[in-house]
Amino acid sequence: MHRVRQSISLLIVAASRIFAQAPATRPAFHDFEVATVKPTAPDWQGGAYFTIVGGHRFVVQNYTLKALVGAAYNLTPRLISGGPTWVSSDHYDVVAGIPGDVRPNTDEQRLMLRNFLADRFKLTFHREEKEFSIYALTVASGGPKVKKSDGPPSDGRPALVYRMFPERRALLPARDATMAELASAMQQGPVDRPVMDRTGLTERYDFSLDFAPDEGAFFGMMATRPPLPDGEAKPSLFTAVEQQLGLRLEATKGPVEIFVIDHAERPSEN
Repeated sequence: MHRVRQSISLLIVAASRIFAQAPATRPAFHDFEVATVKPTAPDWQGGAYFTIVGGHRFVVQNYTLKALVGAAYNLTPRLISGGPTWVSSDHYDVVAGIPGDVRPNTDEQRLMLRNFLADRFKLTFHREEKEFSIYALTVASGGPKVKKSDGPPSDGRPALVYRMFPERRALLPARDATMAELASAMQQGPVDRPVMDRTGLTERYDFSLDFAPDEGAFFGMMATRPPLPDGEAKPSLFTAVEQQLGLRLEATKGPVEIFVIDHAERPSEN
């Protein structure tokens, strides 16, 4: 699938050079064009994921409303409270069209998802500041092992997307990523508390993180996956971050904003 997308991308570049076409106009990315939402099938066993297919179709599979809120507002689920009990138990699939001919970046995807949640789930909320357990992402004593990116920008594609395996293994290949984006990716699944970037590293970097998630990671979807055989076992996230990236996750406390759901309704299927 990835090879096909890359080939198409190269073909478009070649055509634009030959015909000197103007770049596609970037839309506002305020709302999805057409969106459907329905409960996840009870017999679904394919895990949970959140992706863009073909550049123009936004797909979410097997997410609770709490997980959707976390994705839309860049929060770990532990910072989300309130609302009816079903926000943590009901699972939904979403398929939505993306306007225009350009791929939205991460912030634009989040904006469209926020508006979708307000429209279809009637979501309202408020924020409260609270002292909370966090992880600080810092540089380890031996110095960083990430490589400064020298390639072109990622043209709207997310710099960090987890690859999940049938066994309890996760791979995070990064291209043109900031340390703030790495901290955000970590709090969206592998760890259960906010992650703050305190590395002081300000460039964009290429790296790869290969680790064995805890059973409770990624909204609990690792619990049913068997560990890799002893000879193929991967390090824990904390060990991998230090050994592979030259960084550390340090447990501490700090002020954070809590997201409190005031109101939510189950969406109608359409």
